[in-house]
Amino acid sequence: MRRNSTRKSVSKSHRASAATAVVSIDWTGVRLERVEYAAGTTIFAQGDPASSVMYVDQGTVRLSVLSHAGKEAVIAVLDAGHFFGEGCLVGQPQRMASAWTMAASTIIVVEKEEMARQLHAHAAFADRFLTHMLTRNIRIEEDLIDQLFNSSEKRLARTLLLLARFGEPEASHRTLPKVSQETLAEMVGTTRSRVNFFMNKFRKLGFIEYNLGLNLKVNNSLLSVVLRD
Repeated sequence: MRRNSTRKSVSKSHRASAATAVVSIDWTGVRLERVEYAAGTTIFAQGDPASSVMYVDQGTVRLSVLSHAGKEAVIAVLDAGHFFGEGCLVGQPQRMASAWTMAASTIIVVEKEEMARQLHAHAAFADRFLTHMLTRNIRIEEDLIDQLFNSSEKRLARTLLLLARFGEPEASHRTLPKVSQETLAEMVGTTRSRVNFFMNKFRKLGFIEYNLGLNLKVNNSLLSVVLRD
């Protein structure tokens, strides 16, 4: 897929401004690029050279992996405040997943050598990045437990709540960018027909507001599905 993006070098200070950012970063003194991507644009593909760390400044990014048999699995949906592509820092020569935008996005790109220099030279910057890595590790452990022990209905409810950033104080609901039932099925580890069944059930119960092809609004009341025995 051809990139529909523009690159611009940035030499002055830049701070991530998204109100819902998980990791707030002060980019003062960091050599970086800000790249604007249209929705549905490939940022990098699985197997591409891994030479930089990226950060979602605005927008939404989907990460997916493709098996040798051609089966795709979505491993993460990231919005503002998340790093990705950090595997290059530990010697990963190629991208292990593909990344593409689900909405118009602004991505901050820091080359591997510059990122390593900042982590060694600036404790505050390193602390923010460590917070991100620890949070990501906890999320992976929770995902594994969820996959092993919970039903597909609970896994779908949890996935929707995570996409809606459940627990943040600013609202009791959040509208998500357009996400297909196929994508949700890949994230949950079930079939599209099961996702369709449970989405209709959640909508009838008032947990979500959802129409095919339109944005999805998730209400905090969906948590009752996850907590139910």
